[in-house]
Amino acid sequence: MNAEGPYFEELEPGRIFDGAPPVTLSDGLAAVHQSIVGDRLRLPLDHGLSSAVTGAPGLAHPALVWDIAIGQSTVVTHHVKANLFYRGLVFRRTPHLGDTLTTTTTVEGLRQNRRRPDRPATGLVALRIHTVDQHGRDVLDFWRCAMLPLRKDHDTGRADDLDRIGAGADLNWPAAVQDWDLSALPAVNGALGSVPETGLRVEVIGGDVVDAAPQLARLSLNIARVHHDERAAGGRRLVYGGHTIGIALAQVSRAFPNLVTVVGWHGCDHVGPVHEGDTLHSVITIEDVSPAGGNAHLVHLRSQVSVSGEVAEHERPVLDWRYVALFA
Repeated sequence: MNAEGPYFEELEPGRIFDGAPPVTLSDGLAAVHQSIVGDRLRLPLDHGLSSAVTGAPGLAHPALVWDIAIGQSTVVTHHVKANLFYRGLVFRRTPHLGDTLTTTTTVEGLRQNRRRPDRPATGLVALRIHTVDQHGRDVLDFWRCAMLPLRKDHDTGRADDLDRIGAGADLNWPAAVQDWDLSALPAVNGALGSVPETGLRVEVIGGDVVDAAPQLARLSLNIARVHHDERAAGGRRLVYGGHTIGIALAQVSRAFPNLVTVVGWHGCDHVGPVHEGDTLHSVITIEDVSPAGGNAHLVHLRSQVSVSGEVAEHERPVLDWRYVALFA
C-alpha cells in the first residue's frame, strides 16, 4: 500500500478534500517566508503602521497567504505535472498574524488530454480553493487547473468544458482594503515613488537567486512530488511556482515603493521551469490605472520574469503574471 494522492481517473466532480491541516500565521512563519522570497511591503514589516492603516498589527504578507492556500490544496495534486491557470484569486479579507487559515478544495471539472503514444496519459482537473479564517470568514475563493497523470493509460471519457470554470468570479478588487485608513501611510520619495502611468515599462536592475525551494514547499504544506523528489520531476526538482511569484513581487515592490499590497490576480502562466540556482529577472508593465479614493489607485501590472545563471544556460522566460495592486 502506498501513501499517495489521487490520480486523474480517481477524481469525481464535486469531491471535496478538507484534510489539509489548518495553519496559524505566526511571526516565525512570516520571517522564514520573508527570508526565502523577500519582502519590501511596508505593512507586513511595520506592525505600528499596520495598526494605523488596517486597524490591527501584523498584516500578513499577501504572498504568504496565497502560498498557504495553494499548499493546502495540494492534497489533490500530489502527482501534479503542471498548473494551467488561476482564476478569481481576489482577497475577500486580509489576514493578520495570529489568524488561522483552513482550506477546502473541491473538484469542479475534469478533462482528459488527447492521448499520445509518446507521452504518459494525463488530464486536467479544475479545483475550487476556498480559504477561511478561524471565524469562518472568507479570505480567498478561487480556481486553479492542474495537470495530473492517469494511473493507467485508458480513455476515461472525461471532457468537461473548463472554460466555464471561474467565469463568473467576483472580481471586486478593493473588497479587502476598502476600510483601510491610507492617510496614515507616509509619503514615499524616489523616482518611481509616484503613481505610475499606463504603458510604463520598467526593467528591474539586478536579479534574485532562487534558493531554499524545498523549505518553502514544506512551510506552505505543498506536497507536490515534483518540488521534493527529483525522480518525480524527471531528474531535477522543480521550484514551486509561488516561489517565483513571491520573488517577482519582491522585485516589483523594489521598483515601486508605494505599492501597498496585492489585492488579486488576473492570471498567472508558468511558461518555463525554474530550478534552484536560477536567477530571476523582471520586466514590469503598467497595463491600467484607476482611482481608488483619496490618493490611492488600483494599478494593473504585468510581471514577465526570465531566468539566467547556474542552471539556465541562456536567459529564458518562466513567468507571465498579471495582477492588481493598491498604490498609495
